[in-house]
Amino acid sequence: MTGFDITGWGMSVPERIVTSAELAERFGVDEHWVVSRCGIRERRAVDPGQTTVSLAVEAGRRALDKAGLTGADIAHLIVATATPEQPSPATSAFVHHELGIAGSAHDVNSECAGFVYGLVSAMALIAIDPRPILLIGSDTHTLTANPADRDLSILVGDGAGAVVLQPGPENRVKAWNLGADGSCTGSLKVLAGGSRMPATAETVAAGLHYAQINGNEIYLNAVRYTVRTVRETLESAKVDAADVDHVVPHQANIRIINSIMSHTGLRPEALITNLEKYGNTASGSIPIALTEALDAGRIKAGDTVLLAGFGAGMTWGSILMEWGGRAA
Repeated sequence: MTGFDITGWGMSVPERIVTSAELAERFGVDEHWVVSRCGIRERRAVDPGQTTVSLAVEAGRRALDKAGLTGADIAHLIVATATPEQPSPATSAFVHHELGIAGSAHDVNSECAGFVYGLVSAMALIAIDPRPILLIGSDTHTLTANPADRDLSILVGDGAGAVVLQPGPENRVKAWNLGADGSCTGSLKVLAGGSRMPATAETVAAGLHYAQINGNEIYLNAVRYTVRTVRETLESAKVDAADVDHVVPHQANIRIINSIMSHTGLRPEALITNLEKYGNTASGSIPIALTEALDAGRIKAGDTVLLAGFGAGMTWGSILMEWGGRAA
């Protein structure tokens, strides 16, 4: 099997900052209550004209520049998103055009686990077609959150992250694991706008185009399934949790992240999180955190890096790799 190295990375977040103090005032609660509930002090929100595609293009362009490539060098583009540019065509088609991608393009919608799903898909694709791949995670969930919904509004932020995979001589992936439980489709949902409930004036009036969340269900399932996928990946790799150098989880909620770290025996020092600054950026959260860690020089060649995510549906996934690509 052909291996791969990650040779480029980049991120894009909107300039507009929405602080927890602003949201606390809007919802009539104390700022400390917001921060203690989710660990988020501020998040980024798109301005009019900014979209899932505009963030994805900016992150993708930065990753290509880092890798010293252009869109013409990319054989396959994968865009992970749960907030597509529009229902049809795929978001990746827009990004494909903007970046001048030479090869194929397709979307992955595994909600907040989308980047891990995309990375495993890219890993399989590069094994049978050893040419460069651009993988982007991009979401704009502030646009799908009902402004009156306190529980969801304090969590979500907008952003995108991207990586370039290039074929390498070694298979540095030690193990991976993906899973789903389709009986959990009710825990986080957008009811209107699909074939089951096409959007109408009535559905819009009822606010059914906004996301609805059952926070307790999400919390319990997120911890349960992420702990399971991390354990299975580590067992498959025959790597002890204490030996993992860096953990980049989906940046959802600090209470969920801390619970996962505690239940899996992963070292607190290994945790990479930027949740406090950006909130839950869904498919963008793992590559944004990865980009910041790489730019800060925190990840070195030869380090073991664990990526783990979960999303609505439920979906989950993890991948453990030895970092072999560029690290600066």
